[in-house]
Amino acid sequence: MRVLAGLLLTGAIFASAQSAREPQANAALQAGEADKALALLSGNGSAQADNLRCRVFYALEQWDRAVSECERAVKLDSQNSGYHMWLARAVGEKASRASFLSAYGLGKRVRTEFEEAARLDPHNAEALADLGEFYYSAPSVIGGGLDKAEGVAAQLSGFDPVRAHQLRARIAEERKDYGTAEREWKQALAANPHSALGWMELAGFYRRRQRWAEMESAVRSGDNAAARDKRAGVAFFNGASSLIQCKQNPALAAKLLEEYLAASTKTEEAPAFEAHVRLARLNDQLGQPAAASRERAAALALAHDYKPAQDGKH
Repeated sequence: MRVLAGLLLTGAIFASAQSAREPQANAALQAGEADKALALLSGNGSAQADNLRCRVFYALEQWDRAVSECERAVKLDSQNSGYHMWLARAVGEKASRASFLSAYGLGKRVRTEFEEAARLDPHNAEALADLGEFYYSAPSVIGGGLDKAEGVAAQLSGFDPVRAHQLRARIAEERKDYGTAEREWKQALAANPHSALGWMELAGFYRRRQRWAEMESAVRSGDNAAARDKRAGVAFFNGASSLIQCKQNPALAAKLLEEYLAASTKTEEAPAFEAHVRLARLNDQLGQPAAASRERAAALALAHDYKPAQDGKH
């Protein structure tokens, strides 16, 4: 009996130690330290650990592995809204790269998982925003529909007006009602306590409309706002992304990425290793090959298995 009690105690201590590492793994994930996060999660079979691994692989753009880990998390805890949301996201990325026939089945599964996430927690604003995005962008044959997206926007209005305005802006863009879309983006900016993020969203709208001068002005406004709001560091990354996508002002884009990487508020939404790779490519464009090499090395030090850092493609 003493042996059995000792084994049980040892097992409990081991499980407790594993659980204690989960917050450390999440902190590593937010900092873009993918290798460290996976090492901290090694051997941990809890639902939370599976979800964290899913999110690490999602950031690494390893969609099959992300789906597998998120499926395990949902199997262990089917009542967790966030786990269903991340499974839907991972399946969605896999679907966007699949053949037409495979994408059809995967797309229906994305809808099911987002709807389940929203059902389990009607105040999960991230899941609702993602569900709304699915509805306005997906074809009706797999459950999309602008009227459904409008219903989600109405639901969000009750507790997250920023995301409600953003969703309505996207719906208006889908309808090619660009005047309404611009008004909604500006209302989202006005309602956002972190105005830097709102400015970068507005910049994204101007980029899609090829209104380059207004886009760069919004990016600069977001840069100034982010410098005053230490919790909005991701705005630097978003602003650089807008400039990179339209091949405008690479020097400003590089500056924004440097500011993001220097900030203490990095996030899995904008993985640090991805920022290093983007900065490396900008340094190549700016004729700074040594700086580009340093940035790629920095990316690989955080995530040795991140393919864009290995082959320079992104």
